[in-house]
Formats: sequence, C-alpha cells, structure tokens
Amino acid sequence: MKKIVRQSLLAALVLTATTSAFAATSTETDYVAAFNTIHQVKAGVLNVGYVDIGPRDGQAVILLHGWPYDIQSYASVAPQLAAKGYRVIVPYLRGYGTTHFLSDKTPRNGQPSALAADTVALMDALGIKQAVFGGFDWGARTADIVAALWPERVKALVSVSGYLISSQEVGRKALPPQAELQWWYQFYFATERGAQGYAKNTHDFAKLIWQQASPGWKFSDATFNVSAKALDNPDQVAVTLSNYRWRLGLEKGEQKYDAYEKKLATLPVISVPTITIEGDNNGAPHPAPQAYRAKFSGKYEHRTFTGNIGHNPPAEDPQDFVKAVIDAAAL
Repeated sequence: MKKIVRQSLLAALVLTATTSAFAATSTETDYVAAFNTIHQVKAGVLNVGYVDIGPRDGQAVILLHGWPYDIQSYASVAPQLAAKGYRVIVPYLRGYGTTHFLSDKTPRNGQPSALAADTVALMDALGIKQAVFGGFDWGARTADIVAALWPERVKALVSVSGYLISSQEVGRKALPPQAELQWWYQFYFATERGAQGYAKNTHDFAKLIWQQASPGWKFSDATFNVSAKALDNPDQVAVTLSNYRWRLGLEKGEQKYDAYEKKLATLPVISVPTITIEGDNNGAPHPAPQAYRAKFSGKYEHRTFTGNIGHNPPAEDPQDFVKAVIDAAAL
C-alpha cells in the first residue's frame, strides 16, 4: 500500500511539474498574441485603450509611447517583460488608437501635464498604486512629469533622452539656427497651413518623422502601417497641434492644470531611481546626457544604445530596453 501511495505521489508531482512547465512555455508564447487584445477603461476624462499582459500580481510596468508612434513600439518589449513576471500596461495616449474623450465638451488639450494626469487617472482606474515607468518622446516627457509630481507612484523610471520637463517660458526662448531647424514641424504646426497639412497628410507626415528621427532604422511599410492606424483617431490632429502650440506659448492650456505647470516651470529634480537612455543615432532634437545629469537625485545610470539606434529604442533595440526596465526596477 505504501509503495502504491509513493508511486501515486511521485506521478502527481511529475504531472504537476510537467503541467507547470507547459503552462510557463504556453504563457510566454501567449503574451505575444495577448498584446493584440485592447482593453478599455474609463479613467479621468478619457476612455483609455490599453494593453494589459502578465501576472496580475506582478510588479506593474507602464510603458508610454511618443508622437507620432503608438503602442506597437513596445510589441517586442512588453511580452518579454510579462514572461519575466511583470504586469505590463501599455496605453494609447489621448488622441491615439482607441483612447477617446468621454465628453465632446472636453478641450482636445495636448499640454504635457494633461497627459501625465491621464496616466495617474489610469493607474487609479486599474488599482495600481505604484509602477515602473518607461517611455520615449511624449512618453518619456509624460513619465518624467509623473515622477516629478507624483513620485510616490513611480518605483523607477526609464527615460529616453533623459530629462524632458520644460515650460512655456523655456519654449519661447530662441535657439541657435541648427537647433531651430530640428524643430521645423513645431513651427509648421503653429500655422493654419500646418494644421491643414497635417490633417491631410497625417500618415505621410508620420513616416517622414520616423525616418528623420531614426535614420538608421530600416522599418518596413508593414511595421509602419500597423502603427499608423492609431493616428486615425479623430482627436489626433487637434491633440498634436495643441501639444506643440502650447510649448510655444500659443495656447494657454486648461486652468485645472495650472498648479502642475507652476511646479513644472521650476524644472524640479526627479528623485526616483532612474536609467536614462540615448540612441547613438537619434535624429530628433534631444539634450546631451551631461546637460540633465543633475536633474536626477536618486540612484541613476545612463546608457547609450549602440548599433545605429535612433529615437525609438524600444522598437529598435527591444532587448536592451527590456534589460533597462528590469535593471531600473532593481536600483
């Protein structure tokens, strides 16, 4: 009888181990497919579309995309992190994909603090108290602002191009000619011609920005077309124009964000553990790492991604981006 019990117990243990191993392998594979499932939740002034993969009890990671990109920048990063036990949230920002305003009366405001407030509202809606943040372009600026205004919500930060917090006062200051040239689209958007041109040629405009910002990234038409669908959001043009016009002081923004902007105008130091990233061939406007080192007072590392990496490191070098997120969480 004892022999039979021992054999049954051994068989059960083998079956459990085999099932667990299979489940782990299956789950790892499924996260790639799961990335294509878009969830929706009401958060603040928005109904947010977002990817949510990985164990629900895992450390939350929020990955924020830039302009004119979308969540697909993290299509390789998110499943890898989920397979390592992280719960990964990748939302469409306001004006992108399936994220929509709840009310027609809400201003299609693109000011940076509004995007940060959207992110905190999403965390509240999902019951996430704290997360590791990663972002590039608009996403990095948004993550920086959340870290500066709500540091208790940020376990660690991975920010491409480092410290991107600014103010309207800073945005009004003239730059050297070569630097102004890099911001050509910002000045274009300040005009009615620019508004009409972007509305008429949104996809072509986005592809040009991708090419200029990442001159070494030979993305395919198929890769671009998947992301470009997110730019068909009915609020994309209005939010984009608002964002760049606000930076130049051509829009006042909403009064409810004034307190945030007042604090951000002081260019506050970020205290959370941070890894900043730069691509070795970033064709978009970006500060030099030494220019913002003093803006991070906590545990800190800077990494330069090599191999002709441009403005969108999570898409261009997903392995190193995954490692940066994991390492930042452990700082």
